[in-house]
Amino acid sequence: MHATTLRLLRLVLALSAGAAALTAQQTAPPPLVTSQEILDGLTPDGSRWLTFGGDYNNQRHSPLTQITPANVNRLVPQWTFQTGTLGNFETTSLLRDNVLYVTGPQNVAWALDARTGRQIWRYRRELPPNLTACCGLVNRGFGVLGDKLFMVTLDAHLLALDMKTGAIVWDVTMQDYKTGYASTIAPIVVKNKVIVGVAGGEYGIRGFIDAYEAQTGKRAWRFYTIPGPGEPGHETWASDSWKIGGAGVWVTGAYDPEQNLVFYGTGNPGPDYHSDSREGDNLYSTSLLALDADTGQLRWHYQFTPHDVHDWDSTEVPVLADITIAGQPRKVVMFANRNGFYYTLDRTTGKVIAAKPFVTTTWAKEVGRDGRPIEFPGHTPNEKGEVTCPDITGGTNFWPPTFDPSTRTFFVNAREACMTYYAWKPDYKPGDRFTGGAGQRGQSDQSAYGALRAIDPATGERKWEFRYLTPSTAGLLTTASGLIFSGDAEGNLLALDSRDGKLLWRYQMGAAMHGTSPTTYMLDGRQHLLVPAGTTLTAWALPQ
Repeated sequence: MHATTLRLLRLVLALSAGAAALTAQQTAPPPLVTSQEILDGLTPDGSRWLTFGGDYNNQRHSPLTQITPANVNRLVPQWTFQTGTLGNFETTSLLRDNVLYVTGPQNVAWALDARTGRQIWRYRRELPPNLTACCGLVNRGFGVLGDKLFMVTLDAHLLALDMKTGAIVWDVTMQDYKTGYASTIAPIVVKNKVIVGVAGGEYGIRGFIDAYEAQTGKRAWRFYTIPGPGEPGHETWASDSWKIGGAGVWVTGAYDPEQNLVFYGTGNPGPDYHSDSREGDNLYSTSLLALDADTGQLRWHYQFTPHDVHDWDSTEVPVLADITIAGQPRKVVMFANRNGFYYTLDRTTGKVIAAKPFVTTTWAKEVGRDGRPIEFPGHTPNEKGEVTCPDITGGTNFWPPTFDPSTRTFFVNAREACMTYYAWKPDYKPGDRFTGGAGQRGQSDQSAYGALRAIDPATGERKWEFRYLTPSTAGLLTTASGLIFSGDAEGNLLALDSRDGKLLWRYQMGAAMHGTSPTTYMLDGRQHLLVPAGTTLTAWALPQ
């Protein structure tokens, strides 16, 4: 063989071997996501985001500092992914090994290249035509463990998808969707268990929280949020009202590994407004529950709004922190409630440390020493209507707050709005809407506005506020560089100084963030800001 030909042959063989190795590397499965990684949360290198709230505490506080108050106004878009779906985009994207895992409306999901936004795979669930999902065909995100992603569906299933391909690994039915059940929650994975809840409080369900084995989908435990006969709290329901009393769980909880407790807020009792058939406190609706993560056993509960008649779900995001109060270290859970009150609770006992209104509340004056609200008379909905503040949407709702541990400040997007509440007697039919009333905005709502409010969790007192023109439904993100990111209802992405609320930068996105917040991560040495707005997902970074 000629020497030149031999050299060319060797070169071709070498290139082929290199290409084969590269192909094998590209097609190799990603390293398994471990429980320790999830437990570690948001690390200083910013290389991952593995849970709904960034960590088990749900603080949505990033340690990254490349984007600062001094340079945030230089952010530029890197790419935009168009979902091509209809409906609110309420997801929190997960990040692992430079791949984003995203859920969207109508149970569509994607894996995206975090560098370019290029679609790697797409999953779409075929949904039945007769869904009863109450308040939008939404999904709030994945859970992850090993090589699996976990997603709930609008027809009340829990799925495990292969991270690499998006193919279904297993599929379990949580409950029959035809009787009003749905699910929109982002699962959290604790040890080897996938923990989820169900929605449907407007359809006469009996709410529950479930845990499933991550490998097989076998149910490990179930906690009913409405006690049955013989269980503590059953006496707080009249007659058989407990069977159809609501108390869904549709927003992701938090986890305290030291105490092995998960914390979940529960939804409204049903029917929402006409409550004659459900006399009593209606436990464990509108409550915060602390459950043993291994068994689902109730450790403690705190009910924010006993016998709720205004549809004030307590399905807001619980945030955990260890802070000093009156010179003493305290393990707390912070909670801004739809009923208009902010709470700091001891997360070991459930006892109230601080409780104050963070918006105008006309239904209750304060929280008493026994932990119960001291209510004003004359605010029960009726056929003629009663004006009450806050409105149905609440002082806040399911959009995530954030906590900055360096300044010990809790931030929440608050709403100042009132409403006329009406009630009438409903008839229950499985799978039909079962609310017994409604709310009407009008003259009482003309002065409605929104505000980003900074709260001292030790006292519940307000530190500062940034006022919006109209109420915002965006979630929040803070960073260690002293930034807080938010959005307004007019479609602006906002960056503020977290110390004083000074507006530093705004950008018109063409659509508003709704029910979710930006996330942030490092990629190729650059900090990225990921913003879901409208039906798009856009990545931002500083210029190179």
